[in-house]
Parts: sequence; structure tokens; C-alpha cells
Amino acid sequence: MKKILFVLTLVLSMSCSKDKEVDYVAQNEQDIIAYIAKNNLTAQRSDSGLYYIVNEVGTGAQPTATSNVTVAYKGYFTNGNVFDQSKPEGISFGLNQVIKGWTEGIPYFKEGGSGILLVPAHLGYGNDDRGPIPGGSVLIFEVKLITVN
Repeated sequence: MKKILFVLTLVLSMSCSKDKEVDYVAQNEQDIIAYIAKNNLTAQRSDSGLYYIVNEVGTGAQPTATSNVTVAYKGYFTNGNVFDQSKPEGISFGLNQVIKGWTEGIPYFKEGGSGILLVPAHLGYGNDDRGPIPGGSVLIFEVKLITVN
């Protein structure tokens, strides 16, 4: 009876451990800091853990977290591999319909502004794989805010 109870406990603990979410926050933080240092960048860190670099603030309207915007972007990993890129004319979307890193980060720019968003997984796609993006990935976006629609 003790062996059966032990085996059941072991099986239960193993199946529960598979269901646990991996916490990438600390690793993502280290990866972003290393990327910034390696590329000699000067970035700001928000309270949420988003890092951003404003190359050009812009001079037009400034969006809010619920604005509809047109943005040109290139998305890549810390190793430089590009996973997505818009056309130069950009794409339009509501900032409340995208990853949290964009909802928070795009409003740091005004129309015509550009820069880089360094997005930890918890502000991106979390632990879930999304197409070419493995769960837990740091995402880097070069962005240009074309218009606030």
C-alpha cells in the first residue's frame, strides 16, 4: 500500500510540475541588460520591466494606450534574427489590441518619432509559442510612429 501511495504521489507531483509556468522575468531582465551593454545603447526602464529607447521623440500627436496608430516596425530577437517586419508605410491597429509592450511603449513617441522597444516575455507573448516566436522570448522592436489615426 505504501508503494502504491508513493507511486501515486510521485506521478501526481511530476504531472503538476509540467503544468507550472516558467517565470522568465529574471532571465529576460538579464538578457535585455546584456543586449543593451553589448550594443552600447542607453535605454530607460519602466516600472513594468519594458525597456525603451527614444531616438526621435516626434512632433505630432501623442497616442494613448487606446489610440489607433500606424506604425512601421521590425521585430527581432536578441541574437538579431528577424521574426517580423512591416512594409515602410506601416500597419494600423488599436494599441489596446496588441501585446502589452506595445500598448505601453508606443505612447512614449509622438507622430514622427522612432526608437526601440525591448519587450520581456511577460509584456509580449508570455510562455506561449507564437509562430516563429518561442515562449519566454525577449522581443526587440525598432518602431516608427507614423500617425495617430
